[in-house]
Amino acid sequence: MYQIVYGLFYLLSLIPMRVMHGISSFVTWVVCDIIGYRKEVVMKNLAIAFPEKSEAERKIIAREFYRNFCDSMLESIKLLSMSDREIASRFTGDISLLYDIMDRTGRNIQLHALHNFNWEIVHLGLVQRFKYPFVGVYGPIKNKLFERLFKHIRNRFGTILIPAPEFRNNSKKYLVDRYLLALVADQSPAVPATAWWTDFFGRPTAFVTGPEKGARSMDTTVIFGTFFKVRRGYYSFEFHLATEDPRSLKEGELTLKYVRYVEECIRKRPDNYLWSHRRWKHVYKPEYEERWLDRSGD
Repeated sequence: MYQIVYGLFYLLSLIPMRVMHGISSFVTWVVCDIIGYRKEVVMKNLAIAFPEKSEAERKIIAREFYRNFCDSMLESIKLLSMSDREIASRFTGDISLLYDIMDRTGRNIQLHALHNFNWEIVHLGLVQRFKYPFVGVYGPIKNKLFERLFKHIRNRFGTILIPAPEFRNNSKKYLVDRYLLALVADQSPAVPATAWWTDFFGRPTAFVTGPEKGARSMDTTVIFGTFFKVRRGYYSFEFHLATEDPRSLKEGELTLKYVRYVEECIRKRPDNYLWSHRRWKHVYKPEYEERWLDRSGD
């Protein structure tokens, strides 16, 4: 069955990118206006994040989000047959900061990214240009066929892929010698009682503790990264040095720095964020007070 699915998607990937974007525009109309895929969640999230904007302004952001979302899905299919040269041409970004840290200090890097578009193209574009082992933690797709298909795409340039549920138990056998560990760190935690809590767009929000714990445990330099669309089908990455010494920060401070960074990135490009997932699904309770991050660490 997998070979059949792979063959069908490979044939689809041969469609020229400009035609693929035309298809994406049609799919955007269907997903946004006909099906209304998770539209209630999207609009509720935007109302929380941007209460100062009018309903009309938030609808414009939502429509651009859906176009970016659909572009991302179809562009990812193109990666099945896209040449190495074309992938390189569709990704820009100065990675000298990464090399400066790893070559100058000899330290490994933990990269904290966020749910922006198009993470598939940016991932391959970055790994293609990176000379050190690149370890990526990802959320497995429930459908086994698509999980295998996208793992094939993501592993194209040798990324060491670790499913998030297996990371805690298996990470040490991969995190040896020199490496860059990439995490999408704005995941919503499964257990809010043990999460870090702080205001995110003015509302109490839970954040996972794992990225900060890992950085402190492995004593890695931490880089924050965001990526965004330059124009349709072309993307760029920006890096920000968070700390070269995570153990020197008080507990929770690194997470707070990351939360503020994510807010800043979203405000700059609000349609570039994955609004269809429930960022504010957990409700803050008084018993979480000890998990609240000190605002003075901002």
